Amino acid sequence: MARDMFGFLIGLGVGVGLGVLLAPRSGERTRSLIRGKASAGAAYLRQQGSDACDAAAEAIHGGARRVTRETEAVKAAVAAGKQAYSEAIHS
Repeated sequence: MARDMFGFLIGLGVGVGLGVLLAPRSGERTRSLIRGKASAGAAYLRQQGSDACDAAAEAIHGGARRVTRETEAVKAAVAAGKQAYSEAIHS
């Protein structure tokens, strides 16, 4: 596992180095392009995080509603059972 990670990092470093050496744009233009891409990527990640947070909150609220519904159903079943028991004892 560590060897694979080391190989990946070496390949990444070589790729970045070759990319900088063989870049067809000037340094300032390349940095501007990288800043723009990084900004767009950060905005995308923020949106995805927000969407995931919203989905998680909805799942939690849905679960809470289901628990409340099931609790009420159990309470009604217990009350019906008590009523049936009471009627059976008094008959």
